[in-house]
Amino acid sequence: MTGIHGRRGPFTDGDTVQLTDPKGRMHTITLREGSTFHSHKGKVEHDELIGQPDGSVVRSNTGTAYVALRPLLIDYTLSMKRGATIVYPKDAAQVLVEADIFPGARVVEAGAGSGAMSNWLLRAVGENGMVHSYERRADFAEIARKNVERFYGGPHPAWKLTVGDLVEELDETDVDRVFLDMLAPWECLDAVAGALIPGGLLCCYVATTTQLSRVVEGLREDDRFYEPRSWETMLRTWHVEGLAVRPDHRMIGHTGFLVVARRLADGAEAPERRRRPAKGAYGKDFTAAREQDGRGPAQTAPGTAPAVGGDAPAEAGVPQAPETPGAGPQAPETPDAGPEEPGTTGE
Repeated sequence: MTGIHGRRGPFTDGDTVQLTDPKGRMHTITLREGSTFHSHKGKVEHDELIGQPDGSVVRSNTGTAYVALRPLLIDYTLSMKRGATIVYPKDAAQVLVEADIFPGARVVEAGAGSGAMSNWLLRAVGENGMVHSYERRADFAEIARKNVERFYGGPHPAWKLTVGDLVEELDETDVDRVFLDMLAPWECLDAVAGALIPGGLLCCYVATTTQLSRVVEGLREDDRFYEPRSWETMLRTWHVEGLAVRPDHRMIGHTGFLVVARRLADGAEAPERRRRPAKGAYGKDFTAAREQDGRGPAQTAPGTAPAVGGDAPAEAGVPQAPETPGAGPQAPETPDAGPEEPGTTGE
């Protein structure tokens, strides 16, 4: 099942069609014999589209031209009915690539929201894969179910939707990938680790910097996961009109952060990650915030040594420069190199 985009041939009764007017406004309709599409630009009879090839142009009774196309999945997700906020296409594309969603993969998703990400995951795993989506709210789950079934023309054989909490309901094992789009994904790490195969991958989608910090630090403290990576993606379109070629004034900026981490084999102990934290990164403010949240005293950051005489921890195995002038040997001064050559920065 490839969904609306995979269908070929002329439009038929029951097809979903996207009508685009000269200003780029899109209207998604379902063709029915004898029905009519109405807008402030007039009306279009469905019968005028039924039997026409994909990519036809039809006019309303007032003369407005519409381009009729079967919608792409990106068009469908942006125009479908929503309960929860969707994962936008720019982030969905990153999930499919960075989480390496492959045909035949067994994927767990929580929460399902409006079903946008479920559609992308199902497209990627194919009929031989499996996507098990969890959603706490029954009303959101119903919206997701309708959106998925409308796009694929009925129930997808590789999709299972469960209304309930992931931690309480998850009973899958040998899962290849887990995608978490929820308020507190760090609360699910134990359940996820038990479901993922060795080498499996967890991908989290969070909206705020505080959520990003909690989930990354939670993954670092869980010795069943390797060092997480985190990033965000921004999308800027361009205006191209003759000699006027410039970035558009509006762009899709921050929508969310993505975090990925791989599952280690049982009993495996990852080597310390060598990194130099910024001064104060694991200092008093970090410790106080952890204790206030009830997470206990802060542990030493992986790949770092405990701080001595200050807030900034020293990197493990790396000698630190003395703080007091004259307390240790100083590097010899560089002899005067004379005037800089033309064109050099001197840096």
